[in-house]
Amino acid sequence: MNADNNLVKSKKACGADWNGKMKCLRILGGVFWCLAGCWLNGQSVERVSNTTLSLPERPPALGFRWEPAFPEIRSFSQPVALVAPPGEKGRLFVVERAGRIRVIPDLENPPRRRETFLSLTRNTESGSGEQGLLGLAFHPDYRRNGTFFVFYTARGAGEPNRLSRFQADPENPNRALPDSEVILFSQRDDAGNHNGGDLHFGPDGYLYVSLGDEGNANDSLRNSQRIDRDFFAGILRIDVDKRAGNLEPNPHPAIETVENGAAHYSVPADNPYVGVEEFNGRRVRLAAVRTEFWAVGLRNPWRMAFDSATGALYTGDVGQGRREEVNWIVKGGNYGWNYREGTLAGPNRGVVPVGVRFEPPLLEYSHGNGGRQGKSITGGVVYRGSRWSPLFGAYVFADYVSGNVWLMRHERDRVLAWENIARETGISAFGTDPRNGDVLAADFNSNRLLRLVGEEAVEGIPLPETLSATGAFADLSSLTPNPGILPYSLNTPFWSDGAVKNRWFSVPDLSKQIRFSTDGNWEFPSGTVWIKHFELERKSGDAASRRRLETRFIVQHDSGVYGMTYRWDDAQREAFLVPEEGMDEAFMIEENGVLREQVWRYPSRSECLSCHTKLGGGALGFSTAQLNRAHWYGDARENQILALAQAGYFAEPPDSVAGLPRSASAGDESQSLPHRVRSYLDANCSQCHQPGGTAIGLWDARLEAAEPGLVHGALANNSIYPARRLVVPGEPQSSELLRRISSSGSDRMPPLASNVLDREAIELLRRWIESLPPETFEVWRERYFGSSQEPAAAADGDFDQDRFSNRLEFQLGTNPLDSGDAWRLHVQRLGNQISIRFPRAEAGGWRFELQEASVLHPNPDWRTVELDEPSPFLGRRGTEGEIRRPLSISGASFFRAVIREE
Repeated sequence: MNADNNLVKSKKACGADWNGKMKCLRILGGVFWCLAGCWLNGQSVERVSNTTLSLPERPPALGFRWEPAFPEIRSFSQPVALVAPPGEKGRLFVVERAGRIRVIPDLENPPRRRETFLSLTRNTESGSGEQGLLGLAFHPDYRRNGTFFVFYTARGAGEPNRLSRFQADPENPNRALPDSEVILFSQRDDAGNHNGGDLHFGPDGYLYVSLGDEGNANDSLRNSQRIDRDFFAGILRIDVDKRAGNLEPNPHPAIETVENGAAHYSVPADNPYVGVEEFNGRRVRLAAVRTEFWAVGLRNPWRMAFDSATGALYTGDVGQGRREEVNWIVKGGNYGWNYREGTLAGPNRGVVPVGVRFEPPLLEYSHGNGGRQGKSITGGVVYRGSRWSPLFGAYVFADYVSGNVWLMRHERDRVLAWENIARETGISAFGTDPRNGDVLAADFNSNRLLRLVGEEAVEGIPLPETLSATGAFADLSSLTPNPGILPYSLNTPFWSDGAVKNRWFSVPDLSKQIRFSTDGNWEFPSGTVWIKHFELERKSGDAASRRRLETRFIVQHDSGVYGMTYRWDDAQREAFLVPEEGMDEAFMIEENGVLREQVWRYPSRSECLSCHTKLGGGALGFSTAQLNRAHWYGDARENQILALAQAGYFAEPPDSVAGLPRSASAGDESQSLPHRVRSYLDANCSQCHQPGGTAIGLWDARLEAAEPGLVHGALANNSIYPARRLVVPGEPQSSELLRRISSSGSDRMPPLASNVLDREAIELLRRWIESLPPETFEVWRERYFGSSQEPAAAADGDFDQDRFSNRLEFQLGTNPLDSGDAWRLHVQRLGNQISIRFPRAEAGGWRFELQEASVLHPNPDWRTVELDEPSPFLGRRGTEGEIRRPLSISGASFFRAVIREE
């Protein structure tokens, strides 16, 4: 199939080098053979304008409205929070102010119902409108440990605000154990309002708690600019897992402790007020500092939200009489109350201490009922769902009183857009549908749950309904593109579940050019279009079995890109526009004579924006390292960058490809293993994983990154797997990067539009990790304990009290923080033999003995087993050894391994 005839001029002779000189290598059978990348005589690619593409400059805008989220459930009582457990898609929990947590146990299968997960009504004081059960957060490892946390106003003297831990019933996941309460702190509160009370676990695995200024007006109880008094007027960040290296909180009457005086939580060592001796220009006593604070100077941060993509934390801070605020919460930020209300003067008329800086609100609005006014901000959520691309990446928030519902976009501290999108009074909380990311809201006044849905386009040109209507192809049967649409190919294609792909691009207007960059992203003019076509082999390895699946478009406009896709019909003659929310389709694939089902994801327009990010360049793969390769243009084979340069596509074209970066495919054995790994990560991960990118992480996947931060790279949250790092040299089993691309669960990477594992890439990364020199004891101790100087990290220390020293756990490859992660023998009968399997250890300086006994009690006679192999226990960590013994005919056999220091 030749789709390029209308773009290419035939060549009759071998080309010249960069200076126009003839540079033929040999002639064989009348065919000219040339160096890849040399110019052929004349110009192989001629740039012509495109006049056929019929695509809107921008996608049509949608209107939005609220509809009942789960209409079969009539009501909830004063809902104030909507929460889904991490990694779950089938359940939603609703917090009711009077003291109940309700659960919708099966979102997938109507008619849906509600059940009571936990009732604390006897313990909860809910007389005031801002008291009651206010917050709920599930532990990041809830699936395994069943732990969750609540914030509520407790009945009793002073009506304290209480943070508590509970357990789910292991026999019934839709019930909690009311008697499992463990109080973390219970703080006297002298007013009934301004309690905050929202709870969220951050991407770092720490629990964040929002707290108001205690109440009344004008901060009359004087809490807002104190870090050495009580837990008010700020946001706390605490470690509920008590990780190694973190600190005990300073004593406070509100903190519940165990017998040895330790609290039920610790303070992250990097919290901003740890070790602080001065605040707002005055000395503070170290032992009195509330080191739990992450941010201060907030009046009533009612609802918070983390952006699931970036980890950014937002809160709506309810104002007093003049301003409502959206605040972007940063480490150590002081948001000004009571010196400031928004950017205006607050009730504190005192002079602001010299050198004190207040974080301004990201957005603020005045009191009233106009389109950009209100009287009580609720807060909101960042939309990362799959259905409504106009909302993607925006913070959607509301005002409880005025009913205004807005979206906001920003770049750091600069607001780019602030638009009214709907209206509904009484919104007390936001959440997301765990199945698709839809924005949900709790209507406190009507006791309903609402869903934000898009309506028909309200302005703009509609997208073409068929592929033929886009004007991209002159002939759909052969996929021959129209003039001005040029094919291209990549060195390292993005993984697409084994699909075969073809690619084209167009800069339709000849007066516009691409700005070339050697390492960074190219800059594309508005109107640039990329087209990618997907086909899938129904029988693996059989090209004749290919089926056309979809053809995707990415369109550049002056502030970003938009995407759309067309699904090919069963007759394979036409493709039709996929709905805004995307769709799935299952195919039966024959592989090695076995049929398997493969689900193909036609991406939603929001999912297109998840990967085609601004930092990623908009168009994936259209870069120097990817296009620096030869490509066939009709009967001419040329380096793509040079061909595009000579055709006039670049504003500042390169003179040569010499020295330009070039990525490599996973299977290109002529390239080094590290380079192929970096190329794979650049193609599949860099659009999100780079400085300022949308991914939550600390590493840089770009090929040009000098310090990618992979080896021993810290995880954003290591509370669940404290032993892991991005890459642990020589230890694939401890390398999170490999686990994530090998996972078939919800945490798989890349996270979208893929249901089939990339086995070639998995094997590539595994080989690379195994090839890296293993880590030293010093690095190992820093990985687990934060510092080799920590007392718990001493060589003979035993933090988890499993009777294995740190030095031995390092050699054995076990976790020194987890007594459940122990070096063990696994004994199994295999016919007339006994198989004894064990993880190999790099235990230099230690001697292993296998011992056997015929009885365990009362006095076992342990005998050393003579082994054929001198040291079967030793070897590379992550590998397994085995010893086989004949089955005893006289009775039972018991085995143990004894490890002695030599």
